[in-house]
Amino acid sequence: MVGWLSRRPAGRRRSWGKLAIFVALAHALGLVTSVEALMSSRTSQGAIAWIVSLNSVPYVAVPTYWIFGRNKFEGYVLSRRDEDTELTRALAEKLDELRAHRVEWSNDDRKLAGVEQLAKLPYLGGNEATLLVDGEATFDSLFAGIDTAERYLLVQFYIVRDDDLGEEFQQRLIAKANEGVDVYFLYDEIGSYKLPNAYLQDLRDAGVNVHRFHSTRGPGNRFQLNFRNHRKIMVVDGTKAWIGGFNVGDEYLEGHESLGPWRDTHLKLAGPAALALQLVFIEDWHWATEEVPELPWEPAEPTSNGAPALVLPSGPADRFETASLMIQQAIHAARERVWISSPYFVPDEGVQSMLKLAALNGVDVRILIPERPDNLLAFHAAYAFLGPLLDAGVEIHRYQEGFLHGKAFLVDDVGAAVGTVNLDNRSFRLNFEVTALVMDRDFARDVEAMFERDFARSRRMTPEEISDRSLWHRAAARGAYLFAPVL
Repeated sequence: MVGWLSRRPAGRRRSWGKLAIFVALAHALGLVTSVEALMSSRTSQGAIAWIVSLNSVPYVAVPTYWIFGRNKFEGYVLSRRDEDTELTRALAEKLDELRAHRVEWSNDDRKLAGVEQLAKLPYLGGNEATLLVDGEATFDSLFAGIDTAERYLLVQFYIVRDDDLGEEFQQRLIAKANEGVDVYFLYDEIGSYKLPNAYLQDLRDAGVNVHRFHSTRGPGNRFQLNFRNHRKIMVVDGTKAWIGGFNVGDEYLEGHESLGPWRDTHLKLAGPAALALQLVFIEDWHWATEEVPELPWEPAEPTSNGAPALVLPSGPADRFETASLMIQQAIHAARERVWISSPYFVPDEGVQSMLKLAALNGVDVRILIPERPDNLLAFHAAYAFLGPLLDAGVEIHRYQEGFLHGKAFLVDDVGAAVGTVNLDNRSFRLNFEVTALVMDRDFARDVEAMFERDFARSRRMTPEEISDRSLWHRAAARGAYLFAPVL
């Protein structure tokens, strides 16, 4: 045998030697990376999945981990920790000014008010909240808001497309810039990766301040594609603001070619809460540009009978899992009902447990999700845990008339929320998101009516839909659920 090896061509021996070195280095990198995954993964499920794959198939898993695996946006975290920056000082000063409009709660209302600690922002009183259902109402309101801007306009979207609606959006921003209005436009570089340079250059040539969120900036983030800014925010003169599920593209107004009509929800806020959304935008803008825009900060005059509203930003730079805890707190606060709408429904175990417990306690728990999926992994993964939810009494309704994309929830008849958070791991731990919670019975009635219309266009799932599925389908669901940490 030794003689045979000695007679092998020198070139072949060198090739085998290089391969052995490559394999050794790959497994060494897998071992080192698995330690990082162990220390940083927020769930045991995710840590185990990464450690096994990093050590068994490091050639694929190591680059995949550094592109998709981490869930802490380190650069943004470090930026927040520095208490002696222009941004930190500016935010602290403006937050102090906003506290003059803070709502003081009675002991009976403290359940939902506890999310103030997560938001690091107070409930602000005196707001007018307008629910916007579907594309026509939303874009009419958004475009009318742009046209009324007199001093400045802050605009942020996850996806902006260069199509008919995107062109109208662009031209309205250009028109305001030509009028001398300061226009700031922030977009996510991953969500809007198809947006052509010519589209952006036309905005810049007109004087619009344009920047991408730059999710690959910062230490260790160069190859990271997991962190995305999923927020949709517009603020006009610090007095009016919009937030919700809509991006800018023809399908959000006219419907999707294969999914059908687009069912989505947005919210307009007029009053002091607009400046809270402005604070969120400014922090994102500073990350993208290292600049703090000089903007007026006089809040709109609150109305005497206006609604208390809380703006709750969340993301991978937070110390806690803010979005998941917000949803859990809302479920915990419910005494009669909690209705939730989400296009992607793969919640973590904490939210699943709270949903089951609420249903077992007699709370009317309803989840509204699409019948037609645009994410097959998330769609199939849900079948791994829907059975226990149905057994506990949670109602699962599947929307029939197109694609449901709205993100909203209703608690009893006193509070409701609209925002950008989906009930999945990506929104809970990987995306920058924002939610507006409104504590107002009139607004809650509007949200109730919206849900009732959606339930009428939905079908209610039965436990048999889960139990009667074939072994192959059940195995596929469990397999898809393994990918929940990266969905």
